[in-house]
Amino acid sequence: MQLPTMFHPRTVVPDTHLLGAYIPVPGYGVLPVNSFLIRGAQPTLIDTGIAALRDDFMSSLRAVIDPRDIRWIWLTHTDPDHVGNLAAVLAEAPRTRVITTYLGMGKLGLLGLPVDRVYLVKPGQRLEIGDRELFAVQPPTFDAPETTGLFDTRTRTLFSADSFGALMQEPAETAGAIPATALRDGLVTWATVDAPWLEMINEHKLSAALDVVRRLAPDAILSGHLPPADRMTESLLASLAAASRAPRFEGPDQVALEKMMSIAA
Repeated sequence: MQLPTMFHPRTVVPDTHLLGAYIPVPGYGVLPVNSFLIRGAQPTLIDTGIAALRDDFMSSLRAVIDPRDIRWIWLTHTDPDHVGNLAAVLAEAPRTRVITTYLGMGKLGLLGLPVDRVYLVKPGQRLEIGDRELFAVQPPTFDAPETTGLFDTRTRTLFSADSFGALMQEPAETAGAIPATALRDGLVTWATVDAPWLEMINEHKLSAALDVVRRLAPDAILSGHLPPADRMTESLLASLAAASRAPRFEGPDQVALEKMMSIAA
């Protein structure tokens, strides 16, 4: 069985570095687990990766910035693959504030984060970070109620949390490098896993949620679980629409899991 793997950081849009990793998903391939660093006037780290790769994550982070210079950490939500190295980063970044929602603050409080390290935002609000605004956005799909993505007004980049993630057969540099059918299948499968409630909402409400992204007209979409997607907004939105009509995801039981693990070994 493969192990989680961290890749070297790289620039994916102006001023923005990808801190990318992949985790194996038995029977389904791999899933990207991405964090990002905006190197602006007030450097902002978006999510903090998985604890299983803590040493590699911190080394990658230090390769692109001194953690003491990080001004903000924007947590899209508090799932373990997004907050796994939060404590490690904060230990090296004593002036950093953590951006989250009121509900996110409550969850982080259970992990021991003091209130004075938190800065609260709600979807629709804007945060000035010196040379740009970050506009808080609720992505069209999510698996945690506190989920809040962001739109960088300077680079026109949407950071979409779990939304637009995809299960993949192998790592790829960009979403555009994945064959169209494989990408669509991976996007649909992930959406049915991460947002099983999609089948329960009506077409009008889903269309309204997708239009929020369409009106932003991002030049790039950076998901926590997809390689960087440049000028692919309409195809990504179409895949989410298709996911609402896809069969409900049902994961393997123990017998099936053991069989998959034996094949992968």
